[in-house]
Parts: sequence; C-alpha cells; structure tokens
Amino acid sequence: MTGSEWWRTAVIYQIYPRSFADANGDGMGDLAGITGRLPDLQELGIDAIWLSPMYTSPQRDAGYDVADYCDVDPLFGTLGDFDILQRTAHSLGIRVIVDLVPNHSSSDHPWFQAALAAGAGSEERAHYIFRNGQGAAGELPPNNWESVFGGNAWTRVTDPDGTPGQWYLHLFDSTQPDFDWDNPWVREQFRDVLRFWLDRGVDGFRVDVAHGMIKAAGLPDYTKPAVGGSMGGGGLEPGISSEPADSPPYWAQDGVHDIYRDWRIILDEYPGERILAAEAWVDPLARVAEWVRPDEMHQAFNFAYLETPWQAPALRRVIDESLSAFGAVGAPSTWVLSNHDVVRHATRLALSGDNLQGHGIGPNTVGLPDPAVGLRRARAATALMLALPGSSYLYQGEELGLPEVVDLPDHAREDPTWFRTGGERYGRDGCRVPIPWQAEAPSYGFGPSEASWLPQPAEWAHLARDLQEGVPGSTLELYKLALRLRREQSLALGGVEWLDGFGDAVVAFRNGDVLVLANTGASPVQLPGGEVLLSSDTLTGRTLPGDTTAWLRA
Repeated sequence: MTGSEWWRTAVIYQIYPRSFADANGDGMGDLAGITGRLPDLQELGIDAIWLSPMYTSPQRDAGYDVADYCDVDPLFGTLGDFDILQRTAHSLGIRVIVDLVPNHSSSDHPWFQAALAAGAGSEERAHYIFRNGQGAAGELPPNNWESVFGGNAWTRVTDPDGTPGQWYLHLFDSTQPDFDWDNPWVREQFRDVLRFWLDRGVDGFRVDVAHGMIKAAGLPDYTKPAVGGSMGGGGLEPGISSEPADSPPYWAQDGVHDIYRDWRIILDEYPGERILAAEAWVDPLARVAEWVRPDEMHQAFNFAYLETPWQAPALRRVIDESLSAFGAVGAPSTWVLSNHDVVRHATRLALSGDNLQGHGIGPNTVGLPDPAVGLRRARAATALMLALPGSSYLYQGEELGLPEVVDLPDHAREDPTWFRTGGERYGRDGCRVPIPWQAEAPSYGFGPSEASWLPQPAEWAHLARDLQEGVPGSTLELYKLALRLRREQSLALGGVEWLDGFGDAVVAFRNGDVLVLANTGASPVQLPGGEVLLSSDTLTGRTLPGDTTAWLRA
C-alpha cells in the first residue's frame, strides 16, 4: 500500500453496491457480497475500488439521498462490515474510495427535519436554501430553476399551522434538499464527515456533483439554451455552455474551489496519499482542470472523453485536449467510458441518432443498436482507453461486455427521473442491473436468491464471469491482458506520439514501446511490422478490421 502519487496511474473500478454481489439473499447487493468478490477484482488487475453510496438512506435515489453520512445503511450491512471490506481490500493491495454527496442530503436527514420544525428565519433553516415565494401570497417559486430530474427545482413546505410556507431548493429530487454552502456550519459538518472516514482508513473520496454546492448570489433566473454542450449533475443536465460567464447560476461557481482547498488541507494531514476525485460536468476541459489544480482535488472525471463518439478525428482531438488541459495544471488526465449514470458503452457507442446519454434508453428509443456492433466497438474503445497515459476508471460489469438493459418493464423502474418526467425519460436503471457471476446459479450468481432488485435479462447467462474465465478472446480475458500489459509497459506513465499514414478513420499513436492503432471505420487497414501484443478482435494476418484496436511492440 505504498507508492508515490499512486492516483496518477491507477485503474479505479466503480462498484455500485446494490448491483455487485448479494451475500444475504435479499436481492440487494451488500458490503459482505463485495468483500467476497474482492479476489476476483485483484485477479482482474485493478488498483482501487470506488464505492457508490452505502450510507444510511431512504433509498429514494439509490443512496444519493443521504440521511446519515457517518453510518452504513442496514440494506448494505454495518460499519463493521465496511471495516472488514476495507481491511480485506488493503490486504489484497486494493485501495478504497468512498462516494461523498455534499450538494444535498435526504429530506429525512435530521438536519433537514430540524429545519422544517424550526420555521422561517431560524438558524436551522439557514443550513439549507429556503426562500420566500414570489407572487402576492408567495405562491410562486423563488425563481425558474428546473430540477435535473425533471420539473421544478423548488418545493413549498406547509407550516405547523397548516398554512403554506417557504420554498426549498432541490436541484435533484424533492427529497434531496440542497445545502447552503455559504453557511459556515455546513462547512464544519462536512469537515467532520471527511475526518470520520479518513480516520477509518479510506483512501479517498469521489465527490458527487463537485461542480455544484455554491449558487450565484441572488439566485437569478436561468433559461437553458435550446442546444447545449455538456451534461451536468450526474449526466442528466444538458445545456452547460463552454463559456464560464454562461454557466447556469447553480453550477461551476468560483466559490466551490475554496471548499476543495479547505478539504485538501485536511486530506494532506493524513498519511498514505488520500485523494479527492471530482464529478464535475463542465465545459471545456480547461475549466474541468480548475478542479485539479495543485492545492485542490487530485482527479476529475473526463466526461468529454466519455461523450466522444466512436470517430477517429473526434477521439484524437479530445485526447490532445485532455492531455493539454490537465497537464497544464500538473494533473493526470483520467479516462472513462461508463458509469452508473450513463448508457453502458457496449450499447452507447453503437447508438444512432441523437440519444442523450443521461436520459437513458428504452424499448421505444429510436436507433437502438446491433448488440454485436456495440460489443465490438466497446472492446476496441476500452483497448484504446487503457493504452492512454494517466488514470482510468472502469464500471462494474464492463469487463464482461455487459450492454445496457433496454427492455426493463415499467413497473420495475426505480430511477426518480422516470417518475418526475412521467416516463418521458427512461433514466439510469438500464446500466444498474445486477451483474452476472455464474451462468447456472440463482440470479446468475449475483446472490442466493432467484430475484434481484432489478430484473436481469436472460442473455446475462451467456455473459457470466464463470463462462468467460480463462476463455481466450473473451471480454474478461481481454481486460485482464490489457491491464497486465498496461502495467508491464508503463503506459500510464508514458505519452502520446501521433502516427500518420493510416487514414482518417484510424487513431494511431506510440506510447513508449507500444504502437496503438484503433480502426473506427469500416474498411480494414494494414498493420505495420512488430509483434501483436493485444487485439480487441480476431486479426486475419496483418490486417486490422474495422471497430478493432491492436497494440504492437514498437
């Protein structure tokens, strides 16, 4: 567990606890289930795990509505179970990063309940963003902001005497009230939360909505552009402009950086290089780099890369921009293709038409892909990503080639987006279906019960881990090989030297002693000389087919 600046080169594996492994058979993943599967992750070759929230929560947004930041929800186990998980991970050389959700709490949190009880003008209400309404009787919300999950971003409370009262802000669901981070009390509470988990030994925090928390003074109205750039707030908010002056008044305000400078001081007090990783949905990449300046966070997710289509010119451009933007502040670039908020890349990279990732896809989505094309592109895209210098993030199940589950029945859906938009947006359930471990076991080895909290499709059996283990050419073995070669060839510490002469459809570069060629087109290209170290698909002689990536010894 030693090493200098480990986070610069780490491969970090995201675990969505609900859907990873179920030890007690209740159909819901848990901490004990994760602990039991850690040897499989060590064998895969990752460096750290990131756990999506396992805190006490009413689970109205799958744990991103926190009711106690310093305890584990009984759904997942206990603090003792977490300690066992962490000790086991550390014994296997795997670091543990936990999610932190500082923009908002659950409406069930005692702090918010105290704010409701205390009434307008109270110290307790000042911990959240309460405002009087507009209109003659305050019947209109304080401004026109919209929730990321759909609908109005304000909810009016009822006072103890039964009369309508103030409104509170919730950029997400109405059960997720936003904190007022201009309040010193709020800042002190979260310093305590950081220290609680650092004292328990966690290796860092992935910070949810790290571009949020601070709102523009006066909470001015904001109308989204008709055509936007990047997504915001967990991949669900189109419309953030690439110009700082045009940022929504609830995203990417300069004041957030003061918070992270304060947090960095706390983390630096602890041994072992504890890290902060930002979920910051902002444009352009030069702005994202502001979150990882030397005195702030260590990493920021590269959503520009995730959103880039499977087209060589666009990929070359985003790789150059990423290395330049992050390098300018002395930070490593990160690379990511899937997570718990977006359509899995084994489906997304073959979608046709204008399908917004964060809105999800379903049976009525236009342009649903051919699964074979999607998997082929996903394997090629992963092989390209893992050859790039910096740190990479993997999302559970992508090493099995799992696609998005498109045909979930409406009655099984749980994402608040689905309900708040009246079914207009499918939301994120399709990427959160429990993953398959054993083809012939109940719930495909997810747990001892036949049922899981989201239904698994029949084709999961063919993608189960036990059927791919040791099988040459399987997606699992491709990931293992890529991760092993990445370490052996020190690709994460290398650089990108572009190579010409392979056509516009090919991403070709040299990283150290490895040549990387990713053919995003349909026509095959001739490979140069050199031993083939890895190929995302079967090669015929020295020909690289379309939608295929190969690594060669230079």
